[in-house]
Amino acid sequence: MLARHPGYNLAMAQSIYFVGLMAVGKTSVGKHLAASLGRDFFDSDQVIEERAGVPIAWIFDVEGERAFRDREQAVIDELTGKESIVLATGGGAVLRPANRRALRGRGCAVHLYSPIDRLLERAGKDKRRPLLQQGDPRETLEQLWHERKPLYDEVADYRFLTAGQGARALAEDVERILRSEGVIRD
Repeated sequence: MLARHPGYNLAMAQSIYFVGLMAVGKTSVGKHLAASLGRDFFDSDQVIEERAGVPIAWIFDVEGERAFRDREQAVIDELTGKESIVLATGGGAVLRPANRRALRGRGCAVHLYSPIDRLLERAGKDKRRPLLQQGDPRETLEQLWHERKPLYDEVADYRFLTAGQGARALAEDVERILRSEGVIRD
């Protein structure tokens, strides 16, 4: 369940960042954890949509993935500069080296992962997820997993399996582990 990153620095662990594939529960778990800790919660995809005034799917369709990733990098840089927050990142936030450096160096990164079948149940027909609108959603998720898993591993200080429990229970597990490790201090 745990895998502390070798470059982990407890002094920089004021903020907690969730990474992982789409539909794994980063936002749901993050909101519960932030509420329990009394911290501000941010979802990088929501911030991008609010600032752009359009859904992410529109940005992908009209501006392209590169333009979306540019927006995402700017938001990740800004949000990881805040102290004592909880942040849910988009599934592809780890694609850019600058994002990985920010997530790894400015707080504690928690990788949430789940079996592909569970992700398909949650997101397989979700029209707001542009990467799942091209081809077979299972193949897409499997390909994304194989491409991104090494990047999640590079960033993550901790890993948690999300299958089999609700978001609140998982947030409680994350909090318990991070407190026992001294990452969360009152």
